[in-house]
Amino acid sequence: MNGGAVHSALTDFRAALWLPGGHLQSLRRKFGPGVKVDQQGQRLRLDDGDFIDLAWVRPKGEISPGEPIVLIFHGLCGCSESLYVQALQNHLLTRGTTSVVMNFRGCSGEPNHKARSYHSGVTADAGEVFRKLREQFPDNPFHCAGYSLGGNVLLKWLAETGGPSGLERAVSISVPFDLAQCSAALGRGLTRLYGRYFLGRLQQDLAAKKSKFGQKGNRAELALLEELGPLQGIASLWEFDDRVTAPLHGFADAADYYARCSSLPLLREIRTPTLLIQSADDPLVPAASLPDPARLPDNVRLELTGSGGHVGFFSARGSLLERAIADFLVC
Repeated sequence: MNGGAVHSALTDFRAALWLPGGHLQSLRRKFGPGVKVDQQGQRLRLDDGDFIDLAWVRPKGEISPGEPIVLIFHGLCGCSESLYVQALQNHLLTRGTTSVVMNFRGCSGEPNHKARSYHSGVTADAGEVFRKLREQFPDNPFHCAGYSLGGNVLLKWLAETGGPSGLERAVSISVPFDLAQCSAALGRGLTRLYGRYFLGRLQQDLAAKKSKFGQKGNRAELALLEELGPLQGIASLWEFDDRVTAPLHGFADAADYYARCSSLPLLREIRTPTLLIQSADDPLVPAASLPDPARLPDNVRLELTGSGGHVGFFSARGSLLERAIADFLVC
């Protein structure tokens, strides 16, 4: 895949004149306007007693054997209702392609049953969901698309598994390949505003979970959250990951979490044909943290645009991101 030039919808991408710079591109994606699609929900029961909610878009109602299915992983504080997710599902709908979004634990509007939640390296959940979908649809080829945090999860999972059977192609978008660098970036300059937004959302979700556990009498899981101690005064994502994410998910501290869950050192282990879509002006992903194309395996290609922001890529003709993803996955 790296052997020659490949034209895509993002080749020679130019940002719309009224959306210059990575910040405006990123904010346009977040705050719309956007499309809404008719999603059908499915709840998967996990082996540990928890649950994950899926959101399906089926153009033809029933899924025929041999029909491709695109599995989508959202980003930090995202969900199946995020505008970028629905934009991709809508585009795939116009192509007659079925898609399903995996809401990470606690991201579908209802706190999950366990103290643990999701994080940038939660590949076990991705693997379990994929296995259950393969059991449900053994005769259908799968493709994957992952955004930001979900893209890091996707790439790490592909590297760890060497390419799951039944998964044919994958695309990642705006991935924080080096979690430590990206976490630090969220505490600097204008990018601090994004960090504060994410931190506020994560704190709200944690408070809602503690409240639910208290009301439902889930004492064992509530005790795990209480063991984190008082969490007042957390002022950055790094601190949140150090005091919440890491201890809840078996890491020594934030530095250990970032080192063990960053996808950057693992990219050479990926065997699945994979497209990495990134922008050089992404305010959440420093250019220094991007992979070197020369060090990628032949089956992995980096599509790096000069502009586009974080999950933006709006040109004068609208968003070109969905077309680029779909062209690679389902042609």
